[in-house]
Amino acid sequence: MTDSFAIDVRGMTKRFGLHTVVNGIDLQVRRGEVYGFLGPNGSGKTTFIRMLCGLLAADAGEGSCLGFDVITESEAIKRQVGYMTQRFSFYEDLSIAENLDFVARMYALPNRREAVRDSIERLGLTGRQKQLAGELSGGWKQRLALAACLIHNPQLLLLDEPTAGVDPKARRDFWEQIHELAGQGLTFLITTHYMDEAERCDRLAYLSYGNLLTRGTAAEVIAGAQLTTWSVAGPDLHGIARQLRAAPGVEQAVAFGTRLHVSGTDAEKLSHAIDPFRTESHLWQQINPGLEDVFIHLMGNSKDNFSV
Repeated sequence: MTDSFAIDVRGMTKRFGLHTVVNGIDLQVRRGEVYGFLGPNGSGKTTFIRMLCGLLAADAGEGSCLGFDVITESEAIKRQVGYMTQRFSFYEDLSIAENLDFVARMYALPNRREAVRDSIERLGLTGRQKQLAGELSGGWKQRLALAACLIHNPQLLLLDEPTAGVDPKARRDFWEQIHELAGQGLTFLITTHYMDEAERCDRLAYLSYGNLLTRGTAAEVIAGAQLTTWSVAGPDLHGIARQLRAAPGVEQAVAFGTRLHVSGTDAEKLSHAIDPFRTESHLWQQINPGLEDVFIHLMGNSKDNFSV
């Protein structure tokens, strides 16, 4: 691994019984990069993250995380990584400051009080340090969790769906903090289901049923799908969608507000499929596919690794 990569792994694999939940994943994340890790529930994202930070042993694979061997030096990696889990995992009957002090003790930080104070100031928690964690809203709990991840000054943050359950403003504020920290040299690997958040990442990888299907910038991922998409507005879109889903060349017909997006990889077959529905009461327009169109397409064409 070169100094330019915080994560450089190959063939990372994890099996549970007869099922392979992470299947030979290769991934490179540059230092200071905000890297988005996307995929449906059960796709293996969390398992992969836990292998990276030494919480779960890989069955196969090799490579480095922050310069340490991911297989043999997991303890060293843990000291340099901050991991934010999907669920709020702090003591709700302790205050913000008490929770952070507990985390500082766990890392055996030599100057705990200073570390707690700096962490509170860094995440804008000043004035709330005595508030009980259980009384915090989702957005403030998120700030506390991020402050705890940062208290030992890690080089890499692994964030597992960090904005689930928080309001749009809190999500936007959170992402502004992420990019500010990335500008200071911190590296992020973030799982998310939100397409607007995916577009905020420098690069993306899409995992489905344990397999890495695509990666690159948002523009590269969209271009690589080679998807043709039409948008239609008009009456009875639900009925049109039902008929189109059974038509050759149509790989998806998905409602987007008052419009329907119809997509496929064979532009000629797709055009032929929608021809019967080009009526005066329906407005059809070919559009550039978005990330959500692409990810629905990828998910629809992937095989469930737990199916019999």
